[in-house]
Amino acid sequence: MRPFAHRRLTLACSALLLCAQPAARGAAPAAGQTLKDVTFSRYTERSDNAELARRLLSPLAAARLKSDVARSGSALTGQPIKLADERFIVYIPPQRPPKGFGLLVFVPPWDDARLPPGWSTTLDHYGLVFVSAARSGNDENAFGRREPLALLAAENIMAQYPVDPERIYVGGFSGGARVALRLALGYPDLFRGAILNAGSDPIGSREIPLPPRDLFLKFQSSTRIAYVTGERDTAHAADDSMSLRSMHRWCVFNTDSQTEARAEHAVAGAAALSRALRYLEESARAEPERLAKCRAAIDAELTTSLDSVDTLISQGRGADAHKQLAAIDERFGGLAAPRSVELAARLP
Repeated sequence: MRPFAHRRLTLACSALLLCAQPAARGAAPAAGQTLKDVTFSRYTERSDNAELARRLLSPLAAARLKSDVARSGSALTGQPIKLADERFIVYIPPQRPPKGFGLLVFVPPWDDARLPPGWSTTLDHYGLVFVSAARSGNDENAFGRREPLALLAAENIMAQYPVDPERIYVGGFSGGARVALRLALGYPDLFRGAILNAGSDPIGSREIPLPPRDLFLKFQSSTRIAYVTGERDTAHAADDSMSLRSMHRWCVFNTDSQTEARAEHAVAGAAALSRALRYLEESARAEPERLAKCRAAIDAELTTSLDSVDTLISQGRGADAHKQLAAIDERFGGLAAPRSVELAARLP
């Protein structure tokens, strides 16, 4: 599965549509129970169309989308998902940890909602609730369905069960792992870590732009990323190496990579899942001096690049300025805003 670009957002209902009321917080079903065809009713601002664009698109791409939508006579508001039509699978472990359940939101490459074989034992050990959406596979739109479905799944589990906010993770397999990476990058205030199982991409690109500065600083300092790929899955192992290198270039050092012995391109087994979760459960490594030095180098490069665009505009070289600003938007994403947006407004 190769990197894919976001498709244009399909606007959905402008008003929030609610179905049955959620269960009372903490009213978990019988221990160790797998619930199928679960419906949810609670929406969150995080999954609003405008918020998705702010966090997951580059600033100039988000501005273009907003402009395109406005020309069609609409506005970039409302939710892209009608929850009453969606179905989820939920697994609740036998024992509730003292600080509440952990939560693993899983993005699949397949179309049905299922719990990977052998995972329940590991989820039990770590006290993690598992939730995954149906109709969230690789053939579905990432921006319009897969990403908001994962966010809404997390919101509804947190509303219905006691969840430790420090143990909320997102994960996926193959193409689902690529979506999980986008969510971890754009929502570090929700997801404290990610499991990328046989699917990853470099960050800081057209496909995976960096989020607004405050969110990216949080991602750098506190999000943990665990890569898990089969020993014989050489293509995706190579993707992991490229993704890891990009993480380190962008000052993201809380990463771990493991190879599952003798495994092909397949969902991680229970032991590999356990090792990944063990890493996510650790506290993020604090390397303030290394992080500060790395951030300063990025900021210096960005300032120089933006100053160059400013000069081109002042010289009346609009075409050159357009080209250079587009490259900055793709590479630096939200780190370049608001100055990149201000410069774009000065272009003819």
